[in-house]
Amino acid sequence: MATHKIGYFVGSLATGSINRTLATALIKLAPENLEFTEIPIKDLPLYSYDYDADFPPAGRALKEAIEGSDGILFVSPEYNRSIPGALKNAIDWGSRPWGTNSFARKPTGIIGASPGGIGTAVMQSSMRSVLSFLDAPQLNAPEVYIHFKPEVFGQDGEIKDESTAKFLRHYMDEYGAFVERVLAANAPGHIGDLEPDPDKLTR
Repeated sequence: MATHKIGYFVGSLATGSINRTLATALIKLAPENLEFTEIPIKDLPLYSYDYDADFPPAGRALKEAIEGSDGILFVSPEYNRSIPGALKNAIDWGSRPWGTNSFARKPTGIIGASPGGIGTAVMQSSMRSVLSFLDAPQLNAPEVYIHFKPEVFGQDGEIKDESTAKFLRHYMDEYGAFVERVLAANAPGHIGDLEPDPDKLTR
């Protein structure tokens, strides 16, 4: 079975983020044919089309990391019922300049943990709208909204509850299978509009 390179985003900038802990756990539970590399977002400036003519090094590195990945996994908290600002900023960088949307046709997964019972459900809904616009195929089921409990997740990625580990292992198996299906179906084609719209270039 071929090995697939998966770039993953952690949507929180906090060193002790529970979503970073979740990401560590997911990597340990993933199929052996998935190879994970974090795509960092903390050094990106706020996106502006003023950068489009000459992307800064952090922006170029981000796009290269996305384009070098076979699939993308988003592991993110929910801030104010939506996508954290730093993560949305990274997505904006990855989709620009016009005609160079790095997310197009990349098989994606969305998962997140929260101390509250809602478990990032609204963030994930917002993310799905954004990724749909960016032509990034999404694993739609199973959906995973983690109510984070410190007694279940160890910092080293150990999961101390077998039912939780079984569920997350199933999610990662499904994501791995989804990546296989999308890559098998992908074919070269045009990304974006046939002709640039000046209004889109300057908004």
